[in-house]
Amino acid sequence: MADPTFTALADLGDHIARSDEDMQTRAAAFFEEMKRRHTVRDFSDKPVPQAVMEACIAAAGRAPSGANHQPWFFGLVGDPAVKREIRLAAEEEERAFYAGRAGEEWLDALEPIGTDAQKPFLETAPWLIAVFAQRRGGVEAGMDRKNYYINESVGIACGFLIAALHHAGLAVLTHTPNPMSFLNMKLGRPATEKPYLLIVAGHPAPDAKVPDHALIKKPLSDIMKVY
Repeated sequence: MADPTFTALADLGDHIARSDEDMQTRAAAFFEEMKRRHTVRDFSDKPVPQAVMEACIAAAGRAPSGANHQPWFFGLVGDPAVKREIRLAAEEEERAFYAGRAGEEWLDALEPIGTDAQKPFLETAPWLIAVFAQRRGGVEAGMDRKNYYINESVGIACGFLIAALHHAGLAVLTHTPNPMSFLNMKLGRPATEKPYLLIVAGHPAPDAKVPDHALIKKPLSDIMKVY
């Protein structure tokens, strides 16, 4: 057991105690807000202030992580030329995916959503966020220690980020061309970072649609059991 004399502890001074009624009201309100979150593939080119994106990414950076190493890096891309390069590289991988790399079962699962190898949203949307998982790092920038629970930590941070973007009023698409190693080259990231997710963010196009298939959500009784 670790010697407690070597553990520095800070008071939980910013915690806000709430009544049961207030907690229930806030939880229900958050659920209603998240019910309005939809994956969008048709984006407007309407600009979004960089400060909005930075605030959302800062919220993602508050996610829990293994040993508090915070093993994530967010590449915020707004330059049209870089977005163009990312689109071309992503579509190259997507063409291979739809040409047979994915396998018949996977393609059958995607058919109701109507996706294909064309990804114009990578250029149309004002912002892309390339999320990288860092194999090495530490609690402070510049450290070179092994990171732990990397995928779990980065996944939680991405959940925070998607919720924050939606809360700010933006539409979001999660995109995972495979492989994504081209992002390291395009954005100058080291080999110790693995591309984890490409998030597209912006305003939905005026005529944006959501596939009926995407509106099917499992009820609480199917995803939870009280023990």
